[in-house]
Amino acid sequence: MKRFVEGIDRRQSTLFPEYLADWIDEDNPVRAIDAFVDKLDLCGLEFDGVAPEATGRPSYHPSGLLKLYIYGYLNRVQSSRRLEREAGRNVEVMWLTCRLVPDHKTIADFRKDNGPAIKQVCAQFIELCRQMGLLATSSVAIDGSKFKAVNTRDKNFTRGKVERRWAQLEESVGRYLAQLDTADRQEPSEGLAAKTDHLKEKLAKLETEMQRLAAMEKLMLASPDQQLSLTDPDSRSMATSGRGSGVVGYNVQVAVDTKHHLIIAHEVTNSGSDRAQLANIASQAKQVLGVNELQAVTDRGYYNCEEILACEEAGIAVTLPKPTTSGIEAKGRFGKQDFRYVAEEDAYVCPAGEKLAYHYSNEEKGLVLHRYWTNTCQCCAIKRRCTTGKERRITRWEHEQVLETVQKRLDKNPQAMRQRRETVEHPFGTLKMRMGATHFLMKRLPKVATEMALHVLAYNLTRVMNIMGTQPLVAAIRA
Repeated sequence: MKRFVEGIDRRQSTLFPEYLADWIDEDNPVRAIDAFVDKLDLCGLEFDGVAPEATGRPSYHPSGLLKLYIYGYLNRVQSSRRLEREAGRNVEVMWLTCRLVPDHKTIADFRKDNGPAIKQVCAQFIELCRQMGLLATSSVAIDGSKFKAVNTRDKNFTRGKVERRWAQLEESVGRYLAQLDTADRQEPSEGLAAKTDHLKEKLAKLETEMQRLAAMEKLMLASPDQQLSLTDPDSRSMATSGRGSGVVGYNVQVAVDTKHHLIIAHEVTNSGSDRAQLANIASQAKQVLGVNELQAVTDRGYYNCEEILACEEAGIAVTLPKPTTSGIEAKGRFGKQDFRYVAEEDAYVCPAGEKLAYHYSNEEKGLVLHRYWTNTCQCCAIKRRCTTGKERRITRWEHEQVLETVQKRLDKNPQAMRQRRETVEHPFGTLKMRMGATHFLMKRLPKVATEMALHVLAYNLTRVMNIMGTQPLVAAIRA
């Protein structure tokens, strides 16, 4: 580790007058920040500081900069320049940093260069909560939310956006050419000449824009997911719940304790879908809690048979509804749930009482599927309510019993979805309120993950202070 200024004892420092300590009462949150950071083994976390030259001044101790950042994220001050100003005028920050005022570049570099260590600090606070008995339950709610990146929609290109932009440009070119044809058929005049020159200038600009769009389209098609972001290359265009709306940003996954609403695990991804995220975030939560079995509840956006199977094999009992992807019920016909499976005979019983026997198995998209049907459908009295084909066929995955167990678990506890919403929506609302309109300030996925770790740490610290109180928390940290 690079050399640092040793931590300053406030009782002996000439930079820290006695009257300043009197202004910070025992219930002030900065005392919890101070106690927590002082408890950390910063050398073991491998923090990097500002690398000084051989003849230069020594760099700042990481504890002071870490305290500054935790205070900033706790009070909605995430900018390094604003933190620099706060260090010179805010009494609470003066108390935390012993009146040291780092330059904004020093503050920004600390966050940029210490991503893994900052994530470990967030994890250590969760471990502290577990030791204090705040994570006694083995139940979590899992959800994801989209957070805006430092990248506008205009600087993000997808196949659909490029196609729509080409159509707009071609329409504009056609409209201007039609106006030029109309001008050519009119009597010459000064006003007409000015209008013609203006239209030619617009056509020249459109030609330049088309050349630029062609270059962007080439780069976009060459990317693995056929998407291109110019400002933050790792950010992606993602759909949100609003119709016709979307955001260029990141998908943040969280696992939240159902009792105290603490975020015990989080992950920042640039995948717009939640379907491949369940096993990963649930396994992280199980590892953090240190339990053999975990109860996890989430929404239908995570329904993926392979992910659910991975959770069951890892000792994670998930509860989530199955999305309705088939329109057969809307047409008034029987759905698959109307057919009862008989495990002893490996057959299905249809609503008319007929047995659908097993015929063959095949593999589709890596899944082994079994096919069932009967030849008595032609003479069935309710065939029109079942199928329009020759016979009704039922498909069963080789691990279908896992999905059936999940459905039984949901039927047994129908309030689970309401509990999930009440648990996991609260942290997301609090985080976005604190972030403001811009959400993330940094670019690229690793740095955005560092910033998210600071947000999660500040949120969890606030929750614990609200649950326990500041003085009991400080006493527990120092115990």
